[in-house]
This record gives sequence, C-alpha cells and structure tokens, in this order.
Amino acid sequence: MRNNIQREDLDAVIEHLKQDDPILTNGANVRAFEAEWSDWLGVKHSVFVNSGASANLLTMAILKLRYPEGGEVIVPPLTWISDVSSVLQHGFTPVFVDIDPESLAMDGDKIIESLSDKTRAVFLTHVQGFDGLTDELISELEKRNVLLIEDVCESHGATHGGKKLGSIGWISNFSFYYAHHMSTIEGGMICTNDPEVYQQARMLRSHGMLRESNDEALRQDYLAKNPELNPDFIFAFTAYNVRNTEIGGIMGRKQLKRLDYNVKRRTENLHRFLNQLDSKKYRTNFKLEGSSNYAFNLVLNEPNDAFVEKLMKKMNESGVEYRRGSAGGGNQLRQPYLQGIVPDGYYKQFPETDHIHFYGFYIGNFPDLKDEEIDEICQILNSVE
Repeated sequence: MRNNIQREDLDAVIEHLKQDDPILTNGANVRAFEAEWSDWLGVKHSVFVNSGASANLLTMAILKLRYPEGGEVIVPPLTWISDVSSVLQHGFTPVFVDIDPESLAMDGDKIIESLSDKTRAVFLTHVQGFDGLTDELISELEKRNVLLIEDVCESHGATHGGKKLGSIGWISNFSFYYAHHMSTIEGGMICTNDPEVYQQARMLRSHGMLRESNDEALRQDYLAKNPELNPDFIFAFTAYNVRNTEIGGIMGRKQLKRLDYNVKRRTENLHRFLNQLDSKKYRTNFKLEGSSNYAFNLVLNEPNDAFVEKLMKKMNESGVEYRRGSAGGGNQLRQPYLQGIVPDGYYKQFPETDHIHFYGFYIGNFPDLKDEEIDEICQILNSVE
C-alpha cells in the first residue's frame, strides 16, 4: 500500500486543529461525512463508527433487538473474524456455507439450501471487491422474509445490477481501515434505509444513550415513561462506545471525493494483472462484472504444496508482499476460537474455502500502483515452475 492517505487529507486535519478550541469528538464533520456517504451509496441513513468490526458488532446487536430469542445466521467461512464472532457474541448460531470460487463469497445456491425456519439473516461478505450476490438469492430471501446483511468492508463501489453493494440489504457494513478503498485511519460505517435501525445504531454506538437519537417522537416516548431519570442520561440499551472522531470525519470527507477514481484505478489494475497471469497455473475466471478490486487474487488452479512453497519463496525473495489464505487468513473453521463450537474436522466439509486457505493469496492493489510494477509482479509469479 502506498499513498492511501495524502497530503491534502492531513492538511485538512491540521487546519481543523489550528482553531483555538477545535471540537475533536463526534461532531459536525462526522454528521456531514455520514450524510455525504449516504448520498454516495444511495441509502437514507449511515452511522460512522470506529471500525468495520464495530459495524459488525452493532449490526448483530440490532438483529438481537429484533430477535431476542436468537436463531441462525448464515455466515461464510472465508471472511474476517468479526463477522463470525459478532454472531456468537449476541447468542446467534452461525451456519456456515462454502464459497463460490468465482466470487469468493458464499455460494448463492448453497445459501438457499441452508435456509430454515430458524434463519434470521444471511450475513454475506463481498470478498475483495467481488459482487457476492445473485438475483436468485435476493429474490428467495425477500420471498422468505429473511434479512440480508452485507459486509462490504473490502468492496467499496462494487455493484450488483447497477446498484452499489451495501444499498441492497437490510443493513450494510463498511470499513475505512488504512489499506481499504478509502481510509479514515480506523473507521467503519453502518448503512440502512430502515429508520428504526438508524435510531438503534445511533444509540448503540454511544452507550445506548437516548440523547443520541435524533427522533423527537422516540425521545419524548422514553421521557414520558421515565420521568424520574435525568433526560441527559437515559440508557435505552446495554451498549458500547464505538464512536469515531472529528478527525475521522474530516479525513472521510476528503477521501470520499477520490473514491470513484480509486475504484476505477483499482479495477483497471486488476484487469491488467489477470490478463497477464498464467491461466495454466492460476485462476483467472473471477466474477468481474461490477467488481471494485481490493487486492490481486492469486489462486492456484490445483492443490500443489511443492509449488506453493516455491511461490512463497519467490515472492519473498522478490519483495512481493502477500497474504496467504486471502481474506481473514483463510478458513475460519480452522481457527482456535471455533473449537468446541463446530465439530472436530468440520472444515473438511468446505473444500472451496479450504483450497483458498492453502493455495490462495492476495497481493496489494492500490491506485498509485504503476503499470510496469504490475507487469513485473506477473513476470515474477509466472516464472515459478
């Protein structure tokens, strides 16, 4: 990653800090960023938090308010830990579905097969800029009244059927971590068209405090029911403090202006990479329609342990930074935190994810990457025998 935070972003923060008494906590710039982001994405409401993981956490807290009895949430084994841990932390049962190798997201047909009368939501990760949705899945979830939650932390600007990912489901989550399509250093966003979700997210973000709600009718209802409480300190929910700051808001507003360009450049870079990659060794048939690439995807066509060792040795020697296992370090079902929650050896039932775990990598992609650098990376990868 290079130049993801630019001089103009830092200068805007410095100008704010030059004031005699600058507001640093959640304030006007945060609210402006939320509004501008909502306009860009095409949703009614957005709530800025301190990370994508916190967006996952609050989303599951909101789902728990709707379904206090719990139930099942369908999740991918190829994702970041917070998608799975947030489900567990709120008393839901994760139901895992293997991935589609072309999108790296959960296989839509297998999701439909996994739906039951206990299914409360499908928590779908759009992996590394690929569109993980199908029209059939969207239609089936609507027909069965199952909520769709989109994790778009790695896929800002990707689309499905001309609509931006994150504007299709009940709730969507974004991350603004340093290496993502845009950055607030650390940060995340919860997005929705549901006004009740919006108010709940605002309060859950800040200790569950009623005063964080901007719905006057809701506020008056709580005040009428709790006349003995100080109106400034009414706590509606057991909640968290995951607020972001004015510095994050300022950076987000500056970075958002470049996001469409960044998406375009990242996508151009991916096409150049895949067009030169040796398709006899590596997969190149990814779902590119509507994609907004986060990282170059390097996946062996066939399992080959000896080749993987040679490949990693070559990348290390050549200074090519990579992550083995792709998103989240590979198959989450192999991780210690799920021991005792899923059966021993359960990961064996997810061969597509397990292939990525051992034979899949990603390599950094960013707008500042030069064509000749991409060409050199491809030459290095293709030279491995």
